[in-house]
Amino acid sequence: MSEALPAPRTRPVRRLRRADVLFTLAVLGLVVFAAVASDAFLTQRNAANISRQIVTNGFLSLGMLMVIRTGGIDLSVGSVLAFAGLLATGLQAQMHFSAAIAVAIAMGAAVGWLNGWLVARFDLQPFIATLATMGSLRGLTYVYADTPRYPADDLFRSLIGGAFLGPVPVTFLVFALAVPAVWFYLNHTVSGRAAFALGVNKEAVRLAGVDVGKHLIFAYVACGVFAAIAGVLLASRLGIAQPSVGVGYELDAIAAVVIGGGILGGGGGTAFGVLGGVLALAVVDNVLNLFNVDSYYQQLLKGLIILAAVLARRKKA
Repeated sequence: MSEALPAPRTRPVRRLRRADVLFTLAVLGLVVFAAVASDAFLTQRNAANISRQIVTNGFLSLGMLMVIRTGGIDLSVGSVLAFAGLLATGLQAQMHFSAAIAVAIAMGAAVGWLNGWLVARFDLQPFIATLATMGSLRGLTYVYADTPRYPADDLFRSLIGGAFLGPVPVTFLVFALAVPAVWFYLNHTVSGRAAFALGVNKEAVRLAGVDVGKHLIFAYVACGVFAAIAGVLLASRLGIAQPSVGVGYELDAIAAVVIGGGILGGGGGTAFGVLGGVLALAVVDNVLNLFNVDSYYQQLLKGLIILAAVLARRKKA
């Protein structure tokens, strides 16, 4: 039997477009203010720094988008990121760095599969299932290495995290290629459209004969893979992997998805919207850092941004 997916709802579109315009104007206003108030903001060096820094949250957010579109959430991405970075660096003493990267990405896929299986097989709330794996994996990360790890192969950094194509970081180009790839998957594949339909009405999808479990698991696997890639790229850029890294990163990823049009509870969000959300958060962070705003105030502002984004894109009962 062919998989027939229910038609998506169209009622929220006007509200989402108004929210998109408001967030876009707010970010543009912030950019204009920063350009006028700081001579460093529009420099090539600052642009390169922003493009390198958005890669980590960019990959986390693309993976989070796939899960949020199904009506779920993944709190374990920060732990996956940390463990992947440690595996990609720590295993270089036993194997080529490319093999170590493959092991790290496979770990991310395995954790994603476990999350998806728990949600699909036992009908657990994604918040609870991924909260459990977040804590367990963070503990396993410290068991594996409770001190920082450094890459044994210099090529790990020079070919990935430290490489530039002209003025553009290679890691940013990798992320830029991932955005249209995710867009194509979400809009032009059965599994991608199923993810959206699951967030709209899971029971209708089930009654239509669609294998709900398969598509749920795939969304979480993709999220785990993207989190592992983010961890590998971050370790390569910094030249060090630490077991404590990644704490709270899931919140930035969720914020980028919501700012970019995602709806917590499912049924919304696009890859290019996530790109916009990631850029918006990166600009906010960069401007606050340029003006030496205390980190506590930065956290306060981020929380308010997330609250505003959620309220602007909430579903009507």
